Amino acid sequence: MTARLECSGPHVAGRSVTLCVLVFCLMPYFGWAVSYKQGDPVVLYVNKVGPYHNPQETYHYYTLPVCRPKEVRHKALSLGEVLDGDRMAESLYNIRFKENADRLTLCKLTLSEKEVDQLREAIEELYYFEFVLDDIPIWGFVGYMEESGFLPHSHKVGLWTHLDLNIEYNGDSVIFANVSVKDVKPEPLEEGGASHGAGVGSGGLSITHTYSVRWFETTLPHSRRAERLRDYSFFPKTLEIHWLSIINSLVLVVLLLGFVIIILMRVLKNDFARYNVEEDGGCDDLDQGDNGWKIIHTDVFRFPPYKSLLCAVLGVGAQFLTLATGIIVMALLGMFNVHRHGAINSAAIVLYALTSCVSGYCSCSFYTQIQGQRWVWNIILTSALFSAPLFFTWSVVNSVHWWSGSTQALPATTVLLLLGAWVLVGFPLTVIGGIVGKNRAGNFQAPCRTRNIARQILQQPWYKHTAVHMAIGGFLPFSAISVELYYIFATAWGREHYTLYGILLCVFAILLSVGACISVALTYFLLSGEDYRWWWRSVLSTGSTGIFIFVYSLFYYHNRSNMSGLVQSVEFFGYSLLTAFVFSLMLGTVSFWASLAFIRYIYRSLKMD
Repeated sequence: MTARLECSGPHVAGRSVTLCVLVFCLMPYFGWAVSYKQGDPVVLYVNKVGPYHNPQETYHYYTLPVCRPKEVRHKALSLGEVLDGDRMAESLYNIRFKENADRLTLCKLTLSEKEVDQLREAIEELYYFEFVLDDIPIWGFVGYMEESGFLPHSHKVGLWTHLDLNIEYNGDSVIFANVSVKDVKPEPLEEGGASHGAGVGSGGLSITHTYSVRWFETTLPHSRRAERLRDYSFFPKTLEIHWLSIINSLVLVVLLLGFVIIILMRVLKNDFARYNVEEDGGCDDLDQGDNGWKIIHTDVFRFPPYKSLLCAVLGVGAQFLTLATGIIVMALLGMFNVHRHGAINSAAIVLYALTSCVSGYCSCSFYTQIQGQRWVWNIILTSALFSAPLFFTWSVVNSVHWWSGSTQALPATTVLLLLGAWVLVGFPLTVIGGIVGKNRAGNFQAPCRTRNIARQILQQPWYKHTAVHMAIGGFLPFSAISVELYYIFATAWGREHYTLYGILLCVFAILLSVGACISVALTYFLLSGEDYRWWWRSVLSTGSTGIFIFVYSLFYYHNRSNMSGLVQSVEFFGYSLLTAFVFSLMLGTVSFWASLAFIRYIYRSLKMD
């Protein structure tokens, strides 16, 4: 059986939190096939229920009036499973390996009027259930609803009281399992609860739950059983290999690269021919009568305001670039298959904690280069730039889940575990990275000296304003990923299992390439207007892609999904806003470094005799 460690109980306090975090997070990656013998018990866990169209609004299965053991025993879960809203508990189903069973009685219940109304409401909201058998999720609807006619109007609600469990096996391993209700008549739940309907007595509605088990042999090996689950279609299938969108994005990248390399380099060649006049001295002696980007050579490397915040943005952006690359690489290595519940959540938490040193190093190193003095404050700001919005968003979302009784609300012990991971791993690594970056930082490599008195900036035309640059710099990278973004949203806010990680890597590279190209072009146009305030402008230009992504999330919510209700809406918009912020940090970082490299190149290329 797969090894599990329970780190969400009271005994965690006596252990090393850091070790517990690592083991707790990495558990999903160290499972192996479970072997059974003829007649061995196969445990079926009940997990959660929830509205079909609200993937993140889930409740424990036993919150419904259903068959349950006298003592509910929960399965020990990994951190990723807890974050995913899983709350697995043992059930009353008695399943024996390769032994068929027909219409076994699960339990007999007498439902009160309130319980009948609760079931009716759940069925009318299209509640589905999720069971887990040998790490295989099993889905089905709680009941049946039929709407027909206008005059007279017919509204029928029925409860599935019998389930057929179909299990496929190969040798001594379970390969696949599902439930069906074919040729099963639902138990009607009439309006008014226990006051009407078949089987109603003075004490309420009497219901008998039964089940059957059928075993089927298959030739599919255990190592490929994830393919069988991907082919199963309880939830709608929307993911497919979409080469057209990839080709469209590649064409966009080629056109942009052609624009930057051919057009921009031709303009620069003319600029160099005009600026590199025969003069004595270096950059400081260049002809002040010229115009364009050459004339601001004594101001272009003037350090910007809010140095610490700028460096914190660059540091956290570099951290998320590292984290995103790590997640995609792990996915390409096959570490996130459909049977490893919450594995990607666990990996994201571990990588976020371990890559904190990247943010500290990049931020403090560049902060020291641009002559920042308050490096301690810079480290604190870097550490809090993302973690503070994350904590605020999570607090609001988790409070709503807790109020509604959803399984998405994290237990207190899990919250303490995550807090311990940040306090004992994430923040110390940020500090260590910051100290190393400060000590290893060299001088800022500026080809030209900066004068004490800043040059007056001319009035700029409307098309060179920040808002226009943000609109252009944000829309083009967004257009390169807009098609792929739909599939990502369908995975994150649906029940799809994303498997096209090779394509995702290509799209990620396209996104960064487009962002860098657009940044270089917009920076050149800015400098050509004798405006040297490129530092923050370069971050905001393509960092505004996050705004377009959030606007797309509004479109997706209203036009591409059937999500509704307070619980689902708060989680969707809260974490969509946080996702847009992460994209802004990543693309702003790429944009800045591309602009800095470009500016250093063009000013180094000026002739200095």
